Amino acid sequence: MHSEITQPILQIFTMELKSILGYLQNKTILVTGATGFLGMVFVEKILRVQPDVKKLYLLLRASDTKSATDRMQNQIIGKELFRVLREKWGAEFDSFIAKKVVAVPGDVTFDDLGVKEFRLREEMCTDIEIILNSAGTTNFDERYDIALSVNTFGVQHVLSFAKKCLRLEMLLHVSTAYVCGEREGLILEDSSCMDEMEKEITKFDFKVQEKNLVEEKLNELKAQNATEEVITITMKDFGIERAKLYGWPNTYVFTKAIGEILLRHSKENLSVVIIRPTVITSTYKEPFPGWVQGFRTIDSVIAAYCKGKLTCLLVDPMSVFDMVPVDMVVNSITVAMVANANKSSSIIYHVGSSLRNPINFLNIHSFIFRYFTKNPWIDKDGKPVKVGKGTIFKTMATFRMYMQIRFMLPLEGLKFVNKAFGEYFQDLYVNYNQKLKLVMRLVELYEPYMLFKGIFDDNNAEDLRRITRESFVESETFNFDPKCIDWEDYFMHTHIAGLQKHVMLKR
Repeated sequence: MHSEITQPILQIFTMELKSILGYLQNKTILVTGATGFLGMVFVEKILRVQPDVKKLYLLLRASDTKSATDRMQNQIIGKELFRVLREKWGAEFDSFIAKKVVAVPGDVTFDDLGVKEFRLREEMCTDIEIILNSAGTTNFDERYDIALSVNTFGVQHVLSFAKKCLRLEMLLHVSTAYVCGEREGLILEDSSCMDEMEKEITKFDFKVQEKNLVEEKLNELKAQNATEEVITITMKDFGIERAKLYGWPNTYVFTKAIGEILLRHSKENLSVVIIRPTVITSTYKEPFPGWVQGFRTIDSVIAAYCKGKLTCLLVDPMSVFDMVPVDMVVNSITVAMVANANKSSSIIYHVGSSLRNPINFLNIHSFIFRYFTKNPWIDKDGKPVKVGKGTIFKTMATFRMYMQIRFMLPLEGLKFVNKAFGEYFQDLYVNYNQKLKLVMRLVELYEPYMLFKGIFDDNNAEDLRRITRESFVESETFNFDPKCIDWEDYFMHTHIAGLQKHVMLKR
């Protein structure tokens, strides 16, 4: 009797763990946005840890297959990010890539993702099992027409294509945690921040309305014979105007939020996962620590500071800055795909650090100051740049007052002198005026994030981490637990050094 009771219990404890790599074996995956930071790291990870993946289709903006393949080689495979994979395969690297990766000329802003070749499109619709949509423009003040076409309507085009994929098991869409707008307190992993907007846009055809407004604005500008520069500035301002009308601080988060709404509204019975990362930073560990592409949000500040060009900053020192290394985001994406495949439901995951392992601006500033005091930036004359603590402004009002006294009043004086001397100093005045306007525009764009008062709840992500530990054999390979990050060590030995090596010294 005793053995009859214990036998089922023993079976439960000796159940075989599932395999993430096993799921990915022989899978066909479509990746949009593969030239972007996140998409590229995802492609590298899959090829490195599961070489038996069947095929990766990379949708790339290009006119034809040759142009797409050239772009893939130059902007993805040729990057230093693939160094470890290249060393692993040696002389067989190129043939491995040719066998596993297909560069597809196309564009998310078109129906059928702009894939013109019928046979290729049919092959994709027959074979694709997973779609990662990481395409997006991340400029806070992108032209409204461009941001809408990629971040909003591009999502609709990806969804329409997904519905044509006969074997699809999962559509994973990369959004941003900041679709919450300027909320404070604990921000939940749900759609509550968009509920009002969702009710609003279901009353009318948002796509038709906004497209018409964009076309009207562009036609108006063309009728005025506006230059490309004027059109760009006007369309950027128009995006900010539309975003603020609906309650979002900038074009980027507004168009990403509407993209999410349209995806949830039209997904039908597809398995959909929405990943909302916070600020994505350099690699924590894989394929090697510190790799980064371009200047991420905080990196522009670090670069300006180390060169002595940033002497003041608008920021609340005690505000938590939510950041997460890119390889952890990729791990969360991969696990979410496996855990949610073939479920006719949708779920949202916040991937960040503010709840589990918060770091505030005061600590970040301290790490950066210490790093560049010990390892100063060498200027073009070969001299080390000495960094100071700088001046911190906790409110926009105090920052504006400082700018008024320090820069705007002297500029008004220059304007007066310029007029008195028959516009002798015109070029100097125009140059300073443009620079000042640019600084104020950037500060206004970044203000919601430098003074952000929200903490991102990540209970769904924590459940996913628990499932990974309990159910999958490769939990360490796909770790995305922010609690393991030592922020001081990450900044002092990984992130800043990586930023210098991979971005700043290459410019």
